[in-house]
Amino acid sequence: MKRYTLYLTIVLAVIFIQAGCVKNIPSDPQLESINTRYLPQPDVSTNIRGLRSCTTSPDTSVLINSHEPVNVIVHGCNGSAARFRALAQVFAFHGQQTVCFYYNDRDSLIETSGELIHVLETLADNVKNKQITVIGHSLGGLISRKALVKDRENSFQSGGIPLRLVTISAPFAGIKAAGHCASVTARILTLGLAVPICKIISGDKWHEITSPSQFIQYPGELIDQVNQHIKIVTNEAGTCRYYNDKGICVEDDLVFSVEEQYFKKVDVSPRVTNIDIAAGHVEIVGDYLVPPAKLIGLLQSNGIMKKTRLDQQESLSKLLSQLY
Repeated sequence: MKRYTLYLTIVLAVIFIQAGCVKNIPSDPQLESINTRYLPQPDVSTNIRGLRSCTTSPDTSVLINSHEPVNVIVHGCNGSAARFRALAQVFAFHGQQTVCFYYNDRDSLIETSGELIHVLETLADNVKNKQITVIGHSLGGLISRKALVKDRENSFQSGGIPLRLVTISAPFAGIKAAGHCASVTARILTLGLAVPICKIISGDKWHEITSPSQFIQYPGELIDQVNQHIKIVTNEAGTCRYYNDKGICVEDDLVFSVEEQYFKKVDVSPRVTNIDIAAGHVEIVGDYLVPPAKLIGLLQSNGIMKKTRLDQQESLSKLLSQLY
């Protein structure tokens, strides 16, 4: 009975991790493009494996102006480039160009962060020493930071490129719900089946997301050209992702606790600015039902997104109502 209970606990815990993933947006032909009216005229067209526009377009070529800064969005579990199309459009409304990194979220986080390094180095070759800002949500925050540390094999080598890092709702202390996946006792009591169960549900990253893993316990020091790490910590307690037609919450928006997002070995860096905000895990980045008003405010107040001019505010409100 004890063994059966442990099996069930492990399965439910890891399924909880997957359930906490951001759900993809519905298919919509209008999501295949971004209004480029306010963006600088592109002078570079490039194809970089793992990088694309933040849309559903089948064309994966990237158009950028090499004389202007670039934002790179890194999605989280079960995410996609198109998942952040609306946020990319808000950046575009403010004249800022944004591209998206896409990857298989069942792969190892170390391997995926290595792919991101290659993407950023290749992009850096095309932007004439202009700033690149990496914005990672949830597990994308773990991937983004790991791509920008010194003490790893094949670290980022494009010196001279100023970098900024923004992480949102990232579980830097490890995911509590995955604790059984790292438990020796759980492996013994389940006759070794704890590991394949965790791997089947979470993929090759199963061992990296646990608190005692090397990935978590040895986060590494940021490379020198990362001049700022804005770390947005969401207090997700009491939040709701979906309500029914009677106004009753049918799915909460709590994925990671504040304790899972704070981690001394990450927070000790003088380049880290922790920002606490009461917001749900999906709410903070928005979805097709809810605009990310809180995130936009934080990005603007910290110089990541340009502030909206008074004469633009009505147009921005209309845009948000169309996007969300």
